[in-house]
Amino acid sequence: MDFSRRTLSFLTIALILVALSAGVVWRLRAHASEPESAGARSTDSAVSDVPIPASASQFSADQPQPVSGAKVVRDTLWIRVTAAGRAEAYRRATLSAQVEGVVVSLPVRENDPVGAGRQVLQLDTTEYALSVAQSRADLLKAQAGYQKAVLFDDEIGDTAVKNERARIARTTSGLDQAEVTLRQAELKLAHTDVRAPFDGRVANLQVVQGQHVNAGADLMTVVDLDPIKVEVQVLEADLGKLREGREARVTFAAYPDERFTGRVESINPVVDPDTRTGRVTVVLRNRDGRIKPGMYADVSLDAEALPDRILVPRAAILERESGGIARRTMLFVYKPNLDGKNGTADWRYVTTGRENDSLVEILPGDRPEDNVKPGEIVLTDGHHYLAHGTPIRLVSNVEAAGGRPGR
Repeated sequence: MDFSRRTLSFLTIALILVALSAGVVWRLRAHASEPESAGARSTDSAVSDVPIPASASQFSADQPQPVSGAKVVRDTLWIRVTAAGRAEAYRRATLSAQVEGVVVSLPVRENDPVGAGRQVLQLDTTEYALSVAQSRADLLKAQAGYQKAVLFDDEIGDTAVKNERARIARTTSGLDQAEVTLRQAELKLAHTDVRAPFDGRVANLQVVQGQHVNAGADLMTVVDLDPIKVEVQVLEADLGKLREGREARVTFAAYPDERFTGRVESINPVVDPDTRTGRVTVVLRNRDGRIKPGMYADVSLDAEALPDRILVPRAAILERESGGIARRTMLFVYKPNLDGKNGTADWRYVTTGRENDSLVEILPGDRPEDNVKPGEIVLTDGHHYLAHGTPIRLVSNVEAAGGRPGR
């Protein structure tokens, strides 16, 4: 037993000494490698102090980065007025009952297309047909009385006297009144047949078959949706800048990613004293009927024309620090390689002028080499993280090409 305990103690001490020796060796090796690591850290620190774009290291010098671009153009820059609007039917007619009666036929439903003159409702004609028949009988009776009264008037030589006797005979026989009564009865009979006043669609149907309606009751509405109009409330300060016939761009809350183009049809000369706005009517095509009356819209109206300007898309304009002090406006121009395959990003500082919601004017700069020229291609997507001279290739869709889109 004593021997075993001494042996166990000896082995324990030996294992401890081996572990301590291994730790010393590991520390010596780590100490020997510290200068190289320190040198590496020192080098990394020196590189990070160089004022280069933080993202430049993300790009490979060998793999051209996918980007999108657009040509610089010399064109007219339209300064636009923006305002809120609401879609309205180009034409709207509320059809009302001209006579009372029971609805015996209702061949339409809401949203049904109808052509001009198509029947949309029929009232019971029994009572009105009888009234027409009675009126015709009364007319025949009155005509007989009239003929009896003027039976021998052909023998009268004085034309004036003959005409006067005929006038009196029409009155006394009741012929005039009978003709009027028949016309009224025929008109009421005709009013039992309700027809669409123009091409459009049925809306706000308010009756059902078998229902009794009174004269004057609203039956339905017919709306013309192609074209459709958008009524825009424009501030009075901007009304003087607008002209009829100019272009308008409309975006609806129902279709936020789609832009519709129309024309200014009219400008109301009256300003609302409460809102200090005037109504401007824009007309759009609506062949598929997707735009519905009542839809809310954001409208951009061409107001001021600035001809002969150098223009680039707004998406091309970026801001970068200059010397670590101030941010300057710049863009990238596609500089093709000599072999015509791909190219590089040419960094240029630019001075911007007037702009609208899609284009920016580029003014002549102090350095001619920074100016952009019509026909050059400026980068509009995938360019936010580029450095000057980065290899690039033009694509139509940066994300689909494996790049990093800016939006």
